Amino acid sequence: MTTSRWRAASAQTPSQRRRGPVLEQAILDAALEQLSTVGWNGLTMEGVAAGAQTGKAAVYRRWPSKEDLVVDALQAALPHLDSAPDCGSVREDLLQLCRLIRDAMFSRPGFALRAVLHECDAASAERFHDVIVDGVIEPSAELIKQVVRRGVERDEVRAEVMDPYVCDVIPAMMMYRSKVCGSEWHDDELAELIDRVMVPLLRR
Repeated sequence: MTTSRWRAASAQTPSQRRRGPVLEQAILDAALEQLSTVGWNGLTMEGVAAGAQTGKAAVYRRWPSKEDLVVDALQAALPHLDSAPDCGSVREDLLQLCRLIRDAMFSRPGFALRAVLHECDAASAERFHDVIVDGVIEPSAELIKQVVRRGVERDEVRAEVMDPYVCDVIPAMMMYRSKVCGSEWHDDELAELIDRVMVPLLRR
């Protein structure tokens, strides 16, 4: 075998060996990596294929558009918080929960999601509505409801504050600062959010 043919065969080996779920996971990982580095506008199916060390046709066979690909990549990778912290007080529970949400926002999938939110147009943004609501907003609000509900049971919190608007405050403010202001949340800022906004809203 000539040197050029050996090189061509070697270059094909990774994509030949990875098939099915293994190859699909490599493609999804490559899509997240592209979103985290070049953003939504810079992401291309060709770039994803190169990152996954496969052919462009292998990507298009599974996902006909980059919107379809990114939806699946985000759904597969967004962190899932199963239960709210239980530190013994509403303040500490909310503060710890804010840290977990902040860490998820600044994880690789979080960066990828924010690239989509910042850059895609209105038509594309509609495609990601369910991903954002089902994967980020509703889970965060549900965990906050768990914390508030425990606070009511411990008589720390007024029963009437079990209100969707109150439970939306933390996710809304964190998303606003991230999307509109482009800034991170440091620990002291999270503590101020809890002490100056949430505790006055909740306390008896």
